Amino acid sequence: MNLLNLLFVNFLNLLFVNLLNLLFAEVAMKAVIQAGGKGTRLRPYTLVLPKPLMPVNDLPVIEMLLKWLRRNGFSDVFITVGYLGHLIRSFCGDGSQWGISVNYSQEPEPLGTIGPLRLIREQLDDTFLVLNGDLITDLDLRSFIKFHKQHQGKITVGVTEKKIKLDLGILESKEQRTTSFQEKPVKSFQVSMGIYCMDPEILELIPQGVPFGFDDLMHIMLERDYPVYVYRHDGLWMDIGREEDFRQAQRDFQESV
Repeated sequence: MNLLNLLFVNFLNLLFVNLLNLLFAEVAMKAVIQAGGKGTRLRPYTLVLPKPLMPVNDLPVIEMLLKWLRRNGFSDVFITVGYLGHLIRSFCGDGSQWGISVNYSQEPEPLGTIGPLRLIREQLDDTFLVLNGDLITDLDLRSFIKFHKQHQGKITVGVTEKKIKLDLGILESKEQRTTSFQEKPVKSFQVSMGIYCMDPEILELIPQGVPFGFDDLMHIMLERDYPVYVYRHDGLWMDIGREEDFRQAQRDFQESV
């Protein structure tokens, strides 16, 4: 092998190593998994198991989430728990089995989807990730975070397109006369994925000790004309809290085995 070829091979090896380091480098950011809900849409199953422990192809959803976070470079995770929280603590432990540090925050009472963040505000001193504990996705978190930082807003919401069939006949009218009719149409909507990148300033908008949901936060942001950016994802996303998605996940992941 001549000198030129040797230099070229060394260059390729160096490039490959740098790409691996970039892909698997840890993200210096905390992630918060919201896991305190009662999962009423999945009853009676959630009478004995909290939603994040519902199995998809023998793996609890929260285990899939923690592995996904680890693949995306996260190593520091908070889990906010409430309903049947002791089961989540018992299963996840300190997270060492997945190479992640897991800490917990216990809701003294249901605080909604955003309210529990107030309980750990002292630990959230830099940009952080928030996600619902009942979702499955292949969102590229590094790209999501990069988008958030480029736009310099206080919150970026992960969104995707969801087609919903309306099981009703839809009539439109003008001056009491029908102008159009659709039988059980399928409509497309841009929906929140339950994944958010936030800056600590958001925590100042969350009241202490009362339920406060994502909808409440959006209303306040829009009323005050604060920018809310959205990052579109066209890949996998399932809300396991919906029975339709839960059953679809069982079929999809069983077929992939």
